Amino acid sequence: MVNDAQNDANEIDAEMRRVLDDLLARDENITARSVARMHPRIKAASSITRSAGRSRLLEQYQERQAEFRRWRARPGRLSGAAAASALAERDLRIAELESQIALLTASHVAMIRAVGELGGFSKWSQFYEFFKASRDRLAQIGALPNADVSTLK
Repeated sequence: MVNDAQNDANEIDAEMRRVLDDLLARDENITARSVARMHPRIKAASSITRSAGRSRLLEQYQERQAEFRRWRARPGRLSGAAAASALAERDLRIAELESQIALLTASHVAMIRAVGELGGFSKWSQFYEFFKASRDRLAQIGALPNADVSTLK
């Protein structure tokens, strides 16, 4: 008997998920009342709100719907010209940042070479000794000079 009640509850909850998915897909407001109207076995919204599990499920779908609506509304805020202008500004900003990175990389390489020529490269490498990730990143972006090292006889 308890098993039958549990099976009925599971069927009702599975049907509730189907109804919620349908409401979400059609972008209709998800409320306990709208679910009760569409559900074949739930006749009152209180049957949803009084059940902790169903109420939680309803909240999850309401949050998903709110998030979907936020994402859908984002591009619609800008007109075509405004969107193109914003995109052009972003492209300009990206180009500016790439230029800054190139300048900083070149100046970093020059600074390391100057320090090395003055005999202080060992001090510089000691500074970065405990910052392996930083050294690896500098090497990755090409900010460390490449030199062939040969031993003196």
